[in-house]
Amino acid sequence: MSVRTLRRAPGIRVDEWLPAWSGRMTPHVLRHYCASSLYAAGMDIKALQELLGHQWLATTSGYLHVRSDHIERAWNSASDRVEARPGLRTD
Repeated sequence: MSVRTLRRAPGIRVDEWLPAWSGRMTPHVLRHYCASSLYAAGMDIKALQELLGHQWLATTSGYLHVRSDHIERAWNSASDRVEARPGLRTD
């Protein structure tokens, strides 16, 4: 199987199933999408860094495109964990 075939096959499926992305979907865009999806599903950013083969965490964070509510949910979750700590006064 040639490299050209491997690059063209996803494009054929994109044309069929995601016509709005026709001509814009590349293996690199798919890499960003997969990384973002894994992160949104709860995968640790350090694990993603390793998976993607990035040397710098900043490079990995640049790959992640998250929904706007993801940051708010992460903030609320962290706040809940802090409040649940024993001996913490919240008055």
